[in-house]
Amino acid sequence: MSDLQRSFAKAKLAGLPTEPPLPPNALIERNELDEEDTDELQALPDSEQDEDSSSASSASSASSASSTGTIRPNSKHLFARPTGLSSGKRALDPLPWTDYFTQEYYLESIRPDEIVIHHVYVKPPGPKGPLFVLHHGAGSSGLSFALFTAELLKALPDCGVFSVDARGHGETVVKSPDGEIKGTPYDLSLDMLSLDLTNTVKLLQARLGWPQLPNIVLVGHSLGGPIVTDVARKGTLGSSILGYAVLDVVEGSAMEALQKMNLYLATRPKTFQSVRAGIEWHTRSRTLRNSTSARISVPSLLCQKPTSETNLPGQGPWMWRTDLSATEHYWENWFTGLSKKFLEAKGGKLLILAGTDRLDKELMIGQMQGQSPVSSRFRIALTGRPSSGKYQLQVFPDAGHFIHEDQPARTAMVLADFYRRNDQSALVLPPKVGEMLKQRH
Repeated sequence: MSDLQRSFAKAKLAGLPTEPPLPPNALIERNELDEEDTDELQALPDSEQDEDSSSASSASSASSASSTGTIRPNSKHLFARPTGLSSGKRALDPLPWTDYFTQEYYLESIRPDEIVIHHVYVKPPGPKGPLFVLHHGAGSSGLSFALFTAELLKALPDCGVFSVDARGHGETVVKSPDGEIKGTPYDLSLDMLSLDLTNTVKLLQARLGWPQLPNIVLVGHSLGGPIVTDVARKGTLGSSILGYAVLDVVEGSAMEALQKMNLYLATRPKTFQSVRAGIEWHTRSRTLRNSTSARISVPSLLCQKPTSETNLPGQGPWMWRTDLSATEHYWENWFTGLSKKFLEAKGGKLLILAGTDRLDKELMIGQMQGQSPVSSRFRIALTGRPSSGKYQLQVFPDAGHFIHEDQPARTAMVLADFYRRNDQSALVLPPKVGEMLKQRH
């Protein structure tokens, strides 16, 4: 630096204050912060590692701040979690189903050899709204669609949602004709499960007094995929079905996965000391990647182990409500022929996968050829272009197997769009050429 530059810098610096001026209310605000009680310290990270790193960061920040003369916030608030967020323990608390559905019903179906009390979650549709009928996968429950329901209602406020607990899952109960609750094994064949789904929809229609069924979109995750496909293929709900969506299951990959299912079941915990522990395992193991959804759905997957003295739920550990090992007899029955049924059934078709590697040969061919059964005329009127294959395919590469729980907003957006494109009642088609010529004459 030249003498001229040095003298110029000194002249400029001489006119500056030795420390940055404090804002008018800075001292008052600092004193107020110092006087606040220390409850916020309770919200520090739960793990010792987080506490150690926070302390180190705090010391480093304080040293840096004092060396530069800058104003720093009170250290006890610097690393506290934002107001309104739960602490680590509270973040594992179960969330109520009433935040996501408006009603629950126990719908009784009486057959010669059994009585089934179907437990379902409902949000009735508006006067002209569609009904989304949701079926979960094996070992899951109707509450797995809770967050998805909340997001779907944002996109389609007038729609209804009907989420079922399958037999042997959730709170659905199977009784013998004399009223005694049946234990495992239940009849979990594909024919029985699809019959159950059809019956619950008709029971809901009777309960709510609908003269006819609203337009229906069937949605099934994992095991629910073959079930909704079977219902659509058999036509047991008539012309009310607009389309059906299958979430992360195809025949090829499902049959391969079944070979490793027993190994997976052997490695997961048999019991949990609390419901919170069950929620934590699902999130830590990445079985569910959305902790909020885990807090809603996981409690319905567990039940307290009966005591040996009374055979009634007691104060013991929590166990899986559904014994998946006992369902092994039905595994191949669920998925055999799924791809062919999916392509052949009537109605719009949607397949959402967590990766394209899950596609089998039959579905890859179906995606590359033909038009969707919904006519090209309707497709072009709605979207401006025809479908590129026999079904609509969406891939969520960042999601795990529980797509609708991991990414509920994105799943809801895709399904809302799927409904709009298949809802022919909303179409206003141009008149045919012959009709226009007749009107002129």
